[in-house]
Amino acid sequence: MEDRIVVAVDGMGSDNAPAVEVEGAVAASRKWGISVILVGDTTKLNEELSRYDTSGLDLSIHHTSEVVGMHDHPSDAVRRKKDSSIRVAFDLVKNGNAHAVVSAGNSGATMAAGMFVLKRVQGIDRPAIATVFPSQKGKILILDVGGNVECKPYHLAQFALMGDVFARYLMGKPHPTVGLLSNGAEESKGTELTREAHQLLKGSMLDYQGYVEGRDIFAGVVDVVVCDGFVGNVVLKVSEGLAEFVGSMLQQEIGSRLMGKIGYLLARPAFTAFKRKVDYSEVGGAPLLGIDGIGMICHGGSTPKAIMNAIYTAREYVAKEVNQKLLVQLEKLPPRRDWKFDFSRFTKSKDS
Repeated sequence: MEDRIVVAVDGMGSDNAPAVEVEGAVAASRKWGISVILVGDTTKLNEELSRYDTSGLDLSIHHTSEVVGMHDHPSDAVRRKKDSSIRVAFDLVKNGNAHAVVSAGNSGATMAAGMFVLKRVQGIDRPAIATVFPSQKGKILILDVGGNVECKPYHLAQFALMGDVFARYLMGKPHPTVGLLSNGAEESKGTELTREAHQLLKGSMLDYQGYVEGRDIFAGVVDVVVCDGFVGNVVLKVSEGLAEFVGSMLQQEIGSRLMGKIGYLLARPAFTAFKRKVDYSEVGGAPLLGIDGIGMICHGGSTPKAIMNAIYTAREYVAKEVNQKLLVQLEKLPPRRDWKFDFSRFTKSKDS
């Protein structure tokens, strides 16, 4: 891998674009020396950049004339708006001018652009959006959290494989454990989808632990939690809402009582550490696993810190050659076909 890794940032995607993207890009370039191409309207991006001292930073602008809005239909927008910041950012990767994309724009359009421009990794039917969560035992990975609302059993098996590779090489877990999210630990629980996916994963080469329940996520029972995008997105949004609720309630309780204020002063380091663990901006973005390239999907309401950290994560994904390692694992899979395919090439040997 070459030393200079370039990240293309969709400068027009977030709710507060382009101010948030520009500030995040400047911070990432200044802190880690990352090369960034800001993609979007040159006039607006230059206006924001003029607010910062960018001397010595490897920052550039690639002009585009169109923007994909949050209400645009993802696939239609990618095809019709060929000069949109999301589409062009992926074009830069395809043409070799960048190595990864970061976007806080329309997540569906970002996924569609990744698939349309870069295509899928051979052997993967559908890309998945993966998110890192805090737990009692460290960080865990959940996928899919919104990319695929309707799935087939072999899609979940592929998500599990991608999650295993990501956990190994980006989360530092040499032997990650995998669980399938369900409404109970018993094999009789779940839906037809989860029961069939469970059978596929039981004999796989992964360290599959079986079903896990919602309460097991934050307990850190496994390192990788697999589910379809509908369930995963609900888990993500509930978790974000709960973290905000807990933080708000703590502030109210602390502010309403003298002893609470005194206790807060004593426990402030603990509160700060807690906030850091539940703050999504610490990770910044959710990687789009399964496309033949690197794409990071960020919240529309991302802060500059979130954009900065997403750029860093994208750089690490490229540097650690995660996609190449995924391809090695995918060579062990059988060809795509109906989910009842022979899964023996993906199973453990009797001697293992």
